[in-house]
Amino acid sequence: MAASPASTQPGQSATINRQWRLRKRPTGIIDPDTFELVETEIPDPAEGEFCVRLAFLSLAPVMRAYILDGGVIEDLLPIGHVMRGRGVGEVIASRHPDFAIGEIVHGPFGWQDYAISDGSGRVLKMNTRAGSASLALGALGLTGFTAYFGLFDIGRPVAGERVLVSGAAGGVGSIAGQLARIAGCETVGICGGPEKGRWIVEDLGYDAAVDYRTSNTAERIGAANREGIDVYFDNVGGELLETAIDHIREDGRIIVCGSISQYLSGEEKRGPANYFDLVYRNARMHGFHIYKYANRFAEAEARMSRWIEAGKLKAVEDRHIGLERTPNALRGLFESANYGKCVVQVGDDPLA
Repeated sequence: MAASPASTQPGQSATINRQWRLRKRPTGIIDPDTFELVETEIPDPAEGEFCVRLAFLSLAPVMRAYILDGGVIEDLLPIGHVMRGRGVGEVIASRHPDFAIGEIVHGPFGWQDYAISDGSGRVLKMNTRAGSASLALGALGLTGFTAYFGLFDIGRPVAGERVLVSGAAGGVGSIAGQLARIAGCETVGICGGPEKGRWIVEDLGYDAAVDYRTSNTAERIGAANREGIDVYFDNVGGELLETAIDHIREDGRIIVCGSISQYLSGEEKRGPANYFDLVYRNARMHGFHIYKYANRFAEAEARMSRWIEAGKLKAVEDRHIGLERTPNALRGLFESANYGKCVVQVGDDPLA
């Protein structure tokens, strides 16, 4: 290789590349036999390629769909392949004119210590050098960009309006609620459990929280939004989406971002039964795909960096240490175990 790897975390070898590969398709969430951990040599980049030493991996609920049906835009991951997912790390060897040794990049590098890339597949450079490189997977990466463009371009909140966010304690939701507060809106978050409810109010600045695990969730959402909802940021779908439509106001906006409630159901995905109520209220429901905003990622990164530096935006992480913990960390997302963006640290932080 053109350069030697930097120092490593405990369990990470300077000569071995560990990889989590798909062993079989799960019947439940994730089980111990879904993946297998294998060791290979650290790859050398060919002409037009570079090698990345990964520092952090990003986890999200949609990743389970990659190994079942491919998800919305991905092909089904074949058995025996490295598990798909985004990561961030440092370029340690390069034969690519646009990627220099020492640059911090994030992209679809998979669950492994080292990855080869030719720069395609939505590989991005991290422009902000302050804080942890893990921010490129959270507030200053696709997670944060999703919250930013979903809320501001699709939701278009106006100061004084009421914003409801489902999955409010998760990666996207924890940021979307804070951005709504920055916009001067009242915010209500839906999350799982009283502890998370207290957390999003006391730490993230939500005005109120609704626990979806209670038996009277619909009533509680109505009670927390007596004057109706102007903007609903939907990360869950299913019954919560139908309840939000029941309370949407005239000219309300619904941001269709995720549907975690249907990722595990095994049922055919369906739309809300009361969707026609949108007609009577002159409201709209708008889906979006984050890569449609690729030419504006620098805008989102710059603005949110300033908000983080000013203390207006908290980049909250649920960080796990060690590549070996990655499958269990993914499973925890479906058990509502995470607070904020879920990342796994697999190597030294190049910005530490």
